[in-house]
Amino acid sequence: MYYPYGYYYGFDWTYLYLVLPCVLLSLWASHNVNSTFKKYSQQFSVRRLTGAEAAQRVLSANGVHGVRIERVSGNLTDHFDPKTNVIRLSDSVYNNTSTAAIGVACHEAGHAVQYAHDYAPIKLRAAIIPLTNFGSRLAMPLILLGILFSTLGMVSNTLVYLGIGCFGLSLVFQLVTLPVEFNASRRALEAIAAANLLTEEEQRGARKTLTAAALTYVAATATALAQFLRLILIFGGRRRRND
Repeated sequence: MYYPYGYYYGFDWTYLYLVLPCVLLSLWASHNVNSTFKKYSQQFSVRRLTGAEAAQRVLSANGVHGVRIERVSGNLTDHFDPKTNVIRLSDSVYNNTSTAAIGVACHEAGHAVQYAHDYAPIKLRAAIIPLTNFGSRLAMPLILLGILFSTLGMVSNTLVYLGIGCFGLSLVFQLVTLPVEFNASRRALEAIAAANLLTEEEQRGARKTLTAAALTYVAATATALAQFLRLILIFGGRRRRND
């Protein structure tokens, strides 16, 4: 019989001291980005540029052409779609003149610039997405099969370790995503300053909005790392007890 590491009296302590703090960090980061965006949505640009106009200026300043900018429904659903070469800006960003909206719009334009300039990390992220999606779907079924067939010895261990490896692909994706997101924000802020899209005071609002958004990716990476370490602790040191 196997006894997972970290389980005492039926309670998983590895979740308590590894994963739960990261989950709480993620919840805080999510709340923080929403509250920060709401705050700086009330700080409007004196130049009255909309999010869509600001994004277009970032593209033009970087010599990027042929990228469409469209409106998409929802709140903070902004993204760049490399397959269709379209920047989609949410209702609260597309036609909004706030510093928060301009910061978010320029960030998404930064992603379009990354693709146009062959920025290696974003190309790598795009390339591994199918693999990470496949691995994330297989991870838990493989681990559960390994537990189910625990009497098969090496076969059981192999299934479990394959499952942990598949889950590790999600961590790799998060690690690659971090420099992509930070770089897009850096490009956005540099373009805003260079093109004088916002005053110095307004730039602080855009910077704080993008920093809050970046923290959500940091929290997601920390959570993935904690989950990966938890799986290793639980199954990497499994012990067999003879009945």
